[in-house]
Amino acid sequence: MRTRYALVVVLAACTPISTRPDFHPFPEATTALLVTRPQSVIPYLETLLAAENLSVKRANARDGYLEAHWYDTGTRRSTHNDDGVADLARSVKIRCWADPYVPGETMLTLEVVYRPRYDPSRLERELEFPVPRDHAGSKLGEKLVSKLKEKFGTP
Repeated sequence: MRTRYALVVVLAACTPISTRPDFHPFPEATTALLVTRPQSVIPYLETLLAAENLSVKRANARDGYLEAHWYDTGTRRSTHNDDGVADLARSVKIRCWADPYVPGETMLTLEVVYRPRYDPSRLERELEFPVPRDHAGSKLGEKLVSKLKEKFGTP
């Protein structure tokens, strides 16, 4: 009886619920080592995105994850519904993973993707690709990482 009770308590404590997606960032995503705890990266990144007129779709500092809505780099406006993206070539989505590295340091991964076509019969992730280096979204991603490095420092 005690064993069953202990097992239930342990399983209840180990919740698999997370705001992170079930996929990993693309290998081309920008990475940086920051001198801070992962929990402080996401709130600061939210303020940086707001300054760029980007709205956040979901963010969780404890999970170390942030995902922005689709953002048109030409008009500098976010689109709140995935099928309402007017210009697929200019629109990007930013995702950020903040993972613990060593005590007091964070491995930041910032991904900027675009979707060359819209197909409601396929999963969104299947249609996404990393933005090319000369794309405005890539420059935006570099700017965000640069500001994060400036704020928190690098080892």
